[in-house]
Amino acid sequence: EAEKMSALGTGVTGGEPLIELDRVVEYCRALKEHFGPDHQIHLYTGLAPDEAMLRRLQGLVDEIRLHPPHECWPCILETDYARSAALAREMGFAIGIEVPALPGIGALAAALPLLDFLNINELEWGETCAAAMRERGLELEDGMHNAVLGARQWVKELPRDPKVHFCSSVFKDSVQLRERLKRIAANTARPFEEVTDDGTVVYGVLEPAGAVDEFLESLDEDDYMICEGRIEMAWWMLAGDGAGLPGNKYVVERYPNGGMVVEVTPL
Repeated sequence: EAEKMSALGTGVTGGEPLIELDRVVEYCRALKEHFGPDHQIHLYTGLAPDEAMLRRLQGLVDEIRLHPPHECWPCILETDYARSAALAREMGFAIGIEVPALPGIGALAAALPLLDFLNINELEWGETCAAAMRERGLELEDGMHNAVLGARQWVKELPRDPKVHFCSSVFKDSVQLRERLKRIAANTARPFEEVTDDGTVVYGVLEPAGAVDEFLESLDEDDYMICEGRIEMAWWMLAGDGAGLPGNKYVVERYPNGGMVVEVTPL
């Protein structure tokens, strides 16, 4: 997966990765050995790792992003998260807190002296927890995005500080995801697939209803692929030279590397 997207680093997430500490150590060591020590690895955790855990992660994980529960925020300096942050920093980790924007987030400002960063993600609507979000009086900001109404206002409780970073819902969708897809597409697209500015791939499909041998003989080997009776090829070849061929013809746009189909356009 890392090679597919030419990844410069890896995020270890879950679930809770520290419940499977042996697996985390094994995978991080494999990544560092394969890509070298400059391959940045950051780990997200809802736990407050103690010294024994941190010792095992030293040299493998570069950065730890703590997720203290909402109920801990008002007394953050009295929690194990504060103690873990101070210890991790002493041991050479980059350490921070990363949480969604929620009411009362200003209380986390007290922890800034212990941290290298405080990352705030704009609260997003989730289909799996929609009922619980409605029970809490949360609603969507608009009909176009996943951002929850009020999340930006709650963030204003925090001071202006270079350690505080805000990531909007729009940025995640329009920049982070798109750039990742573009790297994957550049590495995995077949020779006849067109890579779009959004990181999707576009190609043509012919479901033949007659002989097409003469047409295929006119193409180079890299110009097409036969997949379960379908012929997949450059969409412009199908729309141009293949326009008179018998059978169903359409253009497919999908996420790279065999991902989700975005759109199918008949020709």
